Amino acid sequence: MNTHVKALLTLAVLAVLLILGITWGWSAMTSPFPQKAKSEICVPTTMHRGDRVAAPDVTVSVYNASDRVGLAERTRSAFEDEGFGAGSVGNAPKGTTVFYAQVWTRDPQDPAVKLVLSRLGPQAHTFPRDPRGPGVTVMVGSQFDKLVAGKSSVKVTASVQVCVPPTT
Repeated sequence: MNTHVKALLTLAVLAVLLILGITWGWSAMTSPFPQKAKSEICVPTTMHRGDRVAAPDVTVSVYNASDRVGLAERTRSAFEDEGFGAGSVGNAPKGTTVFYAQVWTRDPQDPAVKLVLSRLGPQAHTFPRDPRGPGVTVMVGSQFDKLVAGKSSVKVTASVQVCVPPTT
């Protein structure tokens, strides 16, 4: 085989490889990035009579009803430090008035609500409103300072659904 044919054959193979490389590169460059799976904040779990609800079984969402910047985030972090699951954090709805702390719930006998309420201190109380975020909804006001030593667990007296943080 003469040298001209070898050179042309080599150039043809290199051209095909170049075209394949460009095609693969363009395909990789224009495809969307892989999406990270959205993880759930909590999983509704039925607890039965006689069970005990403890901090690792409860997700807490905290909302700031004061003009103190970062109060909700600090409070949720304090709950996390105590072993509770992290729910949502944000500002309370416009017009919400809370001086100390409230737990918004339709069921004040819920063991998860009782457990969270015990950590907020004696001035905290339940308020008959629909919860805003996942788990137990806590509204903190300008007079709220920090969590207190509360109950370590609460006994379930009737079957109830609790928003349990997912296991990783």
